Amino acid sequence: MKLPVIIHQARLGADEFRVIRPARPLSHAVLIDHDRHLDAYLDQDSARRIAGLWMLAARSPRSLIHLPIRANRPPARKAPAIDGCRLDLVLLHHSLQFAPSRWKQVRSHLGPGRPHTADLPAADPADGPAIDYASRHHQENRDLFHQHLHAETLFMTGSAKVFRETARHFLDIARHGPAHVPGHPNDSHFCTEFHWNDGTLGDAARGIHIEYCEQWNS
Repeated sequence: MKLPVIIHQARLGADEFRVIRPARPLSHAVLIDHDRHLDAYLDQDSARRIAGLWMLAARSPRSLIHLPIRANRPPARKAPAIDGCRLDLVLLHHSLQFAPSRWKQVRSHLGPGRPHTADLPAADPADGPAIDYASRHHQENRDLFHQHLHAETLFMTGSAKVFRETARHFLDIARHGPAHVPGHPNDSHFCTEFHWNDGTLGDAARGIHIEYCEQWNS
């Protein structure tokens, strides 16, 4: 899978940060904070590219992957029901030890960036090794997402393994959402979820409901 991105650099004193953004805006992607849980609404293209960014986060431990989506308009049929705060999303490896409190300053110091094409080794994580779901619930499991909220941005911090394995959520939306809607006129809802009991979320992390949406406000 080839994924066009823009690589930005930001320098704050002696520290330099590498921020990767999608080359094209993810116009049909919205992330909503509903206090107890989070809702994401995506079309096929956004779901496919976010899956790629998720996989890129797994192999880019020294980078912040930034999805600037908080200014996007909601999907047409969901607009009346969306009353939470819209968020950007940042994906990062836990070894980076980045403090979210620095994000607003980093974001304001980003350079113009340079285009790059990320050549991801596998278009489908499902083609890789089988997931050991039982091991996710072992007490010693450290391959968990931890979440922080700062500057209208949700930070998803995790290991390469948890990013690699959970990219499937977005691929599932991209592959099956478009076919589900016309085939189920009375129940067009197609979704997946980062659920609290899946064994991928840390103690304080909230579940994320991800829904396919075909019709969007332009």
